[in-house]
Amino acid sequence: MGMSPALSPRPNPPGSNAPFNAAKAKPLVHLLNHKTVPSPSLTSAATTPGGPDDGLAEEMNDGVKNQFIFGSRLGEGTYATVYRGHYRDDPSKLVAIKKMKKNTEWQDGINLDSLREMKYLAELHHPHVINLIAVFTTKDENINLVLEHLPRGELQDIWKDKEIAYGGADVKAWSNMICQAVWWIHENFVLHRDIKSNNILIAADNSLKLADFGLARSFANPEADMTYNVITRFYRPPELFLGSSHYGGCVDMWSVGCVIAELAVRDWFLPSETDLAHLGVITEVFGVPTEHDWPGISKLRFWKEQLENTPPKRPQPLSWWRSRMPLIGEAGIDLVRGLLTMDPVKRLSAKQALEHHYWSATPRPQKRENLPRKGGKEAERAMGEQLKRVGPEADEEKMAKIARKLDFGAMR
Repeated sequence: MGMSPALSPRPNPPGSNAPFNAAKAKPLVHLLNHKTVPSPSLTSAATTPGGPDDGLAEEMNDGVKNQFIFGSRLGEGTYATVYRGHYRDDPSKLVAIKKMKKNTEWQDGINLDSLREMKYLAELHHPHVINLIAVFTTKDENINLVLEHLPRGELQDIWKDKEIAYGGADVKAWSNMICQAVWWIHENFVLHRDIKSNNILIAADNSLKLADFGLARSFANPEADMTYNVITRFYRPPELFLGSSHYGGCVDMWSVGCVIAELAVRDWFLPSETDLAHLGVITEVFGVPTEHDWPGISKLRFWKEQLENTPPKRPQPLSWWRSRMPLIGEAGIDLVRGLLTMDPVKRLSAKQALEHHYWSATPRPQKRENLPRKGGKEAERAMGEQLKRVGPEADEEKMAKIARKLDFGAMR
């Protein structure tokens, strides 16, 4: 089934009958002496091997830097400080400037997660991925990322603020924008590996933007070993808790399912106090998987210690989902359950998610301009707090406190 014309924007999204012909993101050009991260569509002062000398590179860097004016500080983290900024020639055009902190303990003075973020943001250009506008260095040799200004805060702020009313059409519009972003990065063989509702920012026009690529990596080689210690716990799929080191876009899709579920229930969907406890929380909802349900699960690294001797447990019935998620209806529940399938091979891909009948079911997706919003200085500060993070700067104690406040008995 084709995509709904009400979904906007939709840059070459796949439909069930649509050719899969989207252009690939252009590769990142060589980074020399950390002056800039160049890209054909990126304002930068790049040099390449055999290119301009250092003097010219410095002049080009100054040309980029002088286009922007630093404003007030919006947030500060371990690896970066975020400032409000604007174009020198047009103060009404706002930007966010992320000043990366230099540390002699890191190779070349910059955190690896920061380099990852620069690389992938320079390569990936999509209406629902945060836009990296320019990169420059300052006299203190700090790298500065100029990012689009996203003043409406984080998606998490919407569902947590009970004074903001929203309905099924709003959830459908938000969910579609998230799926489009993830489809695009997967089409370009990039895993995000930290999708969560506070890594999704909201632009002035109500568009959602996937941010924080500090844990991202390419996955074109299916034989490559990858760490299982990624993705914030509440959004981490079961195969990573079981020690899988070979995976693809399926890990991101579980996270997408958790984000949509949070929008549907207006609460954390799978909260837990520790990593050890989280697999138990998952099995409370989805049951204890077996080789019949999930072929190959017994070969995963932590199967024996985590699940082999766990008593059988059936998944929650459809009635449980209906009672928790009336907001998104039968079609929405079917989509979420498809995304939150225990066996990663059977889990919906981003392409399959965009082809799901949920998008054409009633109600139609809300128009972007009519979506609920949270504005003002508080939302802008939330943007700064999000952008200051690079990769897994997670507050585990905060997450544990959240879990303790929730009624786990209600999950049965």
